[in-house]
Amino acid sequence: DVSGDTSLRHVRVMYPCVSGCFECTLNLFPPQQAVPLCTIAETPRNAAHCILYAHLIEAPKQFGDEKQDKDDPDYQRWVFQRAEERAAQFNIPGVTLMHTQGVIKNIIPAIASTNAIVAAACANEVFKVLTNCAAYVNNNLMYIGGQGVYAPTFRYERSPECIVCGAGVQVEIAGSATLTQLLEQLAADPRLRLKTPSLRCEAGALQDDPTLYMRGVLEEEYRPNLDKPLSQLFADGSVLLVTDPSVPSPCIKVAVKFASLALS
Repeated sequence: DVSGDTSLRHVRVMYPCVSGCFECTLNLFPPQQAVPLCTIAETPRNAAHCILYAHLIEAPKQFGDEKQDKDDPDYQRWVFQRAEERAAQFNIPGVTLMHTQGVIKNIIPAIASTNAIVAAACANEVFKVLTNCAAYVNNNLMYIGGQGVYAPTFRYERSPECIVCGAGVQVEIAGSATLTQLLEQLAADPRLRLKTPSLRCEAGALQDDPTLYMRGVLEEEYRPNLDKPLSQLFADGSVLLVTDPSVPSPCIKVAVKFASLALS
């Protein structure tokens, strides 16, 4: 695993349903820092802003709707020249062709020796897992080689609501709500990231067919369920199996709890 710093790398051992998986730790990643277009267009502060100005603002004016290949040397030189002119206007140093290539292609710098160390650590962990000759890392090793060498280890815990390896996501909704409202709530849930879900009741179904809604050729057959109250389709606390082409696992388990209505 690479980071923005060329001297920092990670090695993780993921045992399915034993250690925390990659999905369990997504919320630990910092949000990507996007540069506002107003800063790029009006008040550039560094060389990257000048390069982005040429790439995002000047290029569409020059080439129109024609999509430019970021790997094209001619296009890279064109962006470099425009960025150099932009930097000269604001007295900003540091615009080079190599920096231009790194910005427009989003290249993360790497050190060959650091990559070799991490590759060796990965191979070592695979060997230990396969041969059981020694205990494997439980479950993350961080290599820090900027000043000296420091390689601490720590453990990523499993998330009980992980959509890949967890027991299921808890959802609360009124029993009088319709299946359409449940689908809308699931689509709006940031934990699930659903687009076109299909639902099947794993336990607690109140009708003969446990499938509640299915996309595709059989969608018309299950469309009448959309307007039915959830309390007529499955019992309180039932576990639903959700399939969706946008999720990384075959299905997601969703435990539905009926919310009690407050009396006025």
